[in-house]
Amino acid sequence: MKAIIYTVLALVAFAGNSLLARMALAEGSIDPWNFTSIRLFSGAICLGVILLIQQKRFATNHTVITQERGSWRSGISLLIYALCFSIAYVELDTGTGALILFSAVQLTMIGWGIFNKERFSMVQWLAFFVALAGFVYLMLPSAAVPSLLPALLMTLSGVAWGVYSIRGKNCGAPLKATSYNFARSIVALPILMIIGFMAVSQISWQGVLLAFFSGSVASGLGYSVWYLALPLLKSSQAAVVQLCVPVLAAIAGVIFLGEALTVQFVIASAVILGAVLVFLMAKSAPTH
Repeated sequence: MKAIIYTVLALVAFAGNSLLARMALAEGSIDPWNFTSIRLFSGAICLGVILLIQQKRFATNHTVITQERGSWRSGISLLIYALCFSIAYVELDTGTGALILFSAVQLTMIGWGIFNKERFSMVQWLAFFVALAGFVYLMLPSAAVPSLLPALLMTLSGVAWGVYSIRGKNCGAPLKATSYNFARSIVALPILMIIGFMAVSQISWQGVLLAFFSGSVASGLGYSVWYLALPLLKSSQAAVVQLCVPVLAAIAGVIFLGEALTVQFVIASAVILGAVLVFLMAKSAPTH
């Protein structure tokens, strides 16, 4: 039961990130640069507090605390993900942005496996190319994707998050590493704030609050709950349940922002998510 509760809460938080960003940026309540600054800062504070509480509990129980500290490369990947995510959501619909992001993450991780010469079955290869074709179809100009630039930025965001995920795949303490990586990412805050200074007068309290909740609740608490769920899930289960995120984000966009579900989005979602599901569920080719 714990696994279900933690997983559902984490997936809602992940989808919520897309919704909060779109709500803040679509109406111009805040600019992408300041949104990213507030999101990263509030996320770092939230994760820092959670980490302190966790370490105090470990100390009380005499549990060995891992020395995991993350890395600057991961911190930079996190920064690129968050900034491109924010800029892209000025134009992209909630569901479309989430689907592009998710697709880019999955294709990046699968591509890394190909680069490292992992052995895939014929079914997995077919599923990979079908997912890639679906992604190309999604990126074609349409009502769902106003222009190529935001779509490419969201793709870059997904690639950065994919790199971040790959780097943290064998991490012994992912929550601690993420906390340190968030702390590293805020080193760039002065630059982000300087660039966003011209838009400060246009920022509303609504935009600030949405950015704060995106960082503290959807990111900080969301990641914390996800890392509670991960030990209770098999690797394949953890990968498959993330297929729900773009769907949840699209539904949230329809309910809260009145966004329309285009035929292109529905077709692309079915092709990409279906192909990734097949890839994840298919057995890898034998190693001999």
